[in-house]
Amino acid sequence: MIKHITMWIIITLMALFSFTVNAQEPLAWQTGPEFNTFSIVAIDPNTGESGVVVTSRVPCVGNAVTWVRPGVGAVATQGRTRLEYGDDLLDLLEQGVDPQTAMDQVVESDNDSQHRQVGVIDMNGDSAQWTGQQQYRAVERGDYVAMRSGKNYAVQGNALFSTDVVDTVADTFENSEGQNRHLADRMIEAIYVGQVIGGDFRHGTKQSAAVLVADPRDGMSFRPDQVTVDISVCEHPQPVAEVRRIYNTVSQTLGFRELRQYKGNDILQLKVILHALGYFRPEDGVSLTDPAMLAYDEEAIDAVNRFRLDQKLSIAQPGFVDARAIDLLWKELEVNGLAEQVREDLKDIVRVRR
Repeated sequence: MIKHITMWIIITLMALFSFTVNAQEPLAWQTGPEFNTFSIVAIDPNTGESGVVVTSRVPCVGNAVTWVRPGVGAVATQGRTRLEYGDDLLDLLEQGVDPQTAMDQVVESDNDSQHRQVGVIDMNGDSAQWTGQQQYRAVERGDYVAMRSGKNYAVQGNALFSTDVVDTVADTFENSEGQNRHLADRMIEAIYVGQVIGGDFRHGTKQSAAVLVADPRDGMSFRPDQVTVDISVCEHPQPVAEVRRIYNTVSQTLGFRELRQYKGNDILQLKVILHALGYFRPEDGVSLTDPAMLAYDEEAIDAVNRFRLDQKLSIAQPGFVDARAIDLLWKELEVNGLAEQVREDLKDIVRVRR
């Protein structure tokens, strides 16, 4: 009996271990990653950044397609994705091989090259692209394939709504030249416009997008691989828009959140309490009917900061009023015998009417 129980435990553990190992490999990959998709590889000659942006109707595109190396270049390996193309191409670029020669070498040594689509760019802004004949097998069914490159970028796509997708991505990226914007920002914009006009035409709920950028300059990244931007949206109904939202949030770009000056009776109550404690207009009276008393202005923020400092609270967030601060305000009112009068002053303000 013990032997049977032991065997059952071993079999169960083996099953759990197997599930854990494969947990990050989407079922859609089946026997290998296959990303019919579109992407852009690009560099910024002014900063030395190199990057890739990609989106696909297949989940977790960032796990396989995007490759960068600081001061070397970038690769997008898609179609029936061969992961080795990433390091193999970057290794050759690092050795001084030009992109076209590097592409020719890796394609020639690949028995399945006719199923691949690849783009590579070096730090001179020179690029090379490859699309195998098998990528064109569904063009007659509207599964379009296209490539386009220019100085400092290369765009490649398959399973496209139309070849206009690649042209639109390329045009958008070219038009942002000289706008003094970060490379990731420009590439995300370009791929988004391509997505808007149809992008990867297939329908389904599993969609993904990713951006990967490396910067060889000192102090631009805390990471030893000098990657500065690494955003991978593994599954989302609007993956490129989600990449943009995340990028704007982590860069704290204006517009990532709403900015507002709070107004309301709670601000009036706060000012009355701070006035009673001598932090807000201690030498003057306060009017409960003055509309300006409803706004959380710099004068009130300064009063809150001074109260927080006296209470040995942090002012890392200026004017921060949380439950703890409110509790301490009322405790100070109680200690100074002011609580009842303040409650009387505020009684009508907090009245509920309907």
